[in-house]
Amino acid sequence: MQKKEIKLQIIAEIAIFSALAFALDILQSGLFRGLFPNGGSIGIAMIPVLVISYRRGLVPGLICGLIVSLLQMLGGIYAIADSWYLVILQVLLDYVVAYPLVAVAGVFYKSYQKADNQKQRTKYLWLGTIIGGLLKLASHYAAGVIFWSYTCPEDFLGGPYFYSFVYNGAYMIPNIILSAIILIIISKKQPMILLPNSKEKESVEE
Repeated sequence: MQKKEIKLQIIAEIAIFSALAFALDILQSGLFRGLFPNGGSIGIAMIPVLVISYRRGLVPGLICGLIVSLLQMLGGIYAIADSWYLVILQVLLDYVVAYPLVAVAGVFYKSYQKADNQKQRTKYLWLGTIIGGLLKLASHYAAGVIFWSYTCPEDFLGGPYFYSFVYNGAYMIPNIILSAIILIIISKKQPMILLPNSKEKESVEE
């Protein structure tokens, strides 16, 4: 396949995975609206961003994550800051950087592609998903401390700092674990989804 065709294929994949991630995010947000009234949901919306990051690398992953964030913004921004510069900061933390941070998993792209066996690939999937997920958690945590501290109950042990971690961790930690498990299953059962440049990869290796 020529380089131009590969670039067009990557662009198409970014568009497809961005749309899929946005659709999954909308779906899971609707399902958990009552449980997380200030935003957040449990689901697999991170997986398309993670897949493109492991499949094509850090830059395509970042672009995919940014597109998802922009689509979220087009769907409506809920900002509570009372000055324009704080609104910008809140939008950055809650929207713009959240999904691109997930794509940091793409730093393991080359290591994953060159891995000799499933055990090594599983290790890189866990590492990237945990790092990307925790960075997304950190972004929401910062927004929670800065902008959502008023939602913290007065008698909550640890105050808004711990409350923000508990609130955002309640959905982000399950998301990280769920995403990693599903990626590992994909890696074993359908390895070509994550290994497009390899003609043959055994789905299960010891």
